[in-house]
Amino acid sequence: MLSCRRNLLSQTIKRKTKNKPKNKTQVKTHKKVSRTRDFIPKNMHLEDNEEEVGFNLKSSAPSRSHGVQPLGNLYFNPGAINSRNIGLGTLQILSDELVLEILGLLEGTQLGFLATVSKSFYVFTSHEPLWRNLVLDNLKGWFFYNRSWKVTYISTFHPSFDVSRSARSSGLRVRDFYSDYLFQSWLCANLEMKPEWLERDNIIRKRGISVDDFVTNFEEPNKPVLLEGCMDNWDALGKWDRDYLVNLCGDAQFAVGPVKMRLDDYFSYADQVKEERPLYLFDPKFAEKIPTLGSEYDVPVYFREDLFSVLGNQRPDYRWIIIGPAGSGSSFHIDPNSTSAWNAVIRGSKKWILFPPDVVPPGVHPSPDGAEVACPVSIIEWFMNFYDATKDWKRRPIECICKAGEVIFVPNGWWHLVINLEESVAITQNYVSRRNLLNVLDFLKKPNASELVSGTTDRINLYENFKNAIEASFPGTID
Repeated sequence: MLSCRRNLLSQTIKRKTKNKPKNKTQVKTHKKVSRTRDFIPKNMHLEDNEEEVGFNLKSSAPSRSHGVQPLGNLYFNPGAINSRNIGLGTLQILSDELVLEILGLLEGTQLGFLATVSKSFYVFTSHEPLWRNLVLDNLKGWFFYNRSWKVTYISTFHPSFDVSRSARSSGLRVRDFYSDYLFQSWLCANLEMKPEWLERDNIIRKRGISVDDFVTNFEEPNKPVLLEGCMDNWDALGKWDRDYLVNLCGDAQFAVGPVKMRLDDYFSYADQVKEERPLYLFDPKFAEKIPTLGSEYDVPVYFREDLFSVLGNQRPDYRWIIIGPAGSGSSFHIDPNSTSAWNAVIRGSKKWILFPPDVVPPGVHPSPDGAEVACPVSIIEWFMNFYDATKDWKRRPIECICKAGEVIFVPNGWWHLVINLEESVAITQNYVSRRNLLNVLDFLKKPNASELVSGTTDRINLYENFKNAIEASFPGTID
């Protein structure tokens, strides 16, 4: 009976989003990403006390959005009728995700009208990602985040509307509304990281080792390592706080997901937002925009051989400044072009989980050619549903918390997930050394299935240009 009940509490839903490979974030999650939701923690029965979930909520967590409850609660509430179905009428046969896909085709005014049709439509049309997409699509980076995406949209496009009244009405609770999909989105946005998700730290840590030791023990065998003390001479380590960065960068705009934003506007957003997948500042041109930023850090001595530099201005994007609030980060991916990488934390701290190239993380399903990958929608969701499974694996992942002043080496081909435990600022670079040169060339000369279908030649062109440049600059290196 118990196993049957748990089966009723779970379902699988797939999301598909299209990413164009314009920056590192998008390349790293591949051209097309279909992501899988696996619901829901076994003890997810809730009344008004969220403590029953078995997780701790953030102290600033708002009440459950409009009183939405997980679907499992319906089975523990005899006689209750799901108001979701009543309000949707004949559309109740559609999955929650499909309802939201359809609503995603509407404009803000149309969503506003539809919200008055029924309580069920009111809940669905209040789903924050709908308004987030409207803001990002219509305003690009020229917006000032105001408490929520819905209020941001209204205050921008309808400034005469009393948004304070809208903010008060957003607390409307709908009785007996059950939806795993909507509840999970709220839960993932408001969960604290569990202590047991942070306690495992099995990475090798080194301080003051020689370049030869690094190459012999880590780069050649393709093993991760956390390096301490190799950024002690960086000006960035002492300077790069919020005030300094905002004053230095002024009106310069940085890549934030699909848009560009000023740094002070992004920090204002980061201070207010509570969402499942916070926007992440990930800019590959920061040093060109603000040369001072590029001069205030040095490539650690272990990573200074970078053969992609022979391409000059034609090389792919390779270095990024990364800024994000707690909860932001990158879900499981492999770095592009079979490159290795280093990531240096300047402010804050990051939780890292890494799997070797031949071990696919649980919940992650890459296509045979690697062009597509299915994985959980959010990082917290992966921890909720898959992290515990790794405890029983013979080949457990490499894990650590990388703090300010520390650098992690990410070998080529390794799967890795990163989540910021607090507001963090970091620098990362991808590079090609003699140790992984052949891996990179081998990767570049083999287009994947989607590239063959589309006739894309970018990878082949990069292969030819890189190979010829290497042979011209370092004759005999490839041989």
